[in-house]
Amino acid sequence: MDRMHNKRLVPYAKALRKNMTKEERHLWYDYLNLLPIRFYRQKIIGKYIVDFYSSEVKMVIEVDGSQHFEEAGLRCDAERDAYLRSYGLDIIRIPNNEINNNFNGVCEYLDNTIQQRKAAMHSLPCVKGGGTPQA
Repeated sequence: MDRMHNKRLVPYAKALRKNMTKEERHLWYDYLNLLPIRFYRQKIIGKYIVDFYSSEVKMVIEVDGSQHFEEAGLRCDAERDAYLRSYGLDIIRIPNNEINNNFNGVCEYLDNTIQQRKAAMHSLPCVKGGGTPQA
């Protein structure tokens, strides 16, 4: 992925990694960190820091607190999601209450979504030198 790395955001990303919310910690330590597909925490992508990112499946997972469901939060998230989608990323938003009340369901949903994304990405033809697709 061709992305800008905003060096000014590095201290903020490090601080966010150290101070994850309880829901982010739960999702990271009890699920994402254990997957064979690598996810990164608090990854800088352009002008944003995303909660979790996998380059392998081009996916961003955002854990959303209540502020994301207020008018200003919804507007900011729509702008952010459009920016991230312009890089071909799939954005998954998981509300805090789902992690707290339905963690197994969240994990099943993510398992299915990740597998679908992985299958779709691996089914794309590889074109070498502008010729015909290679198997």
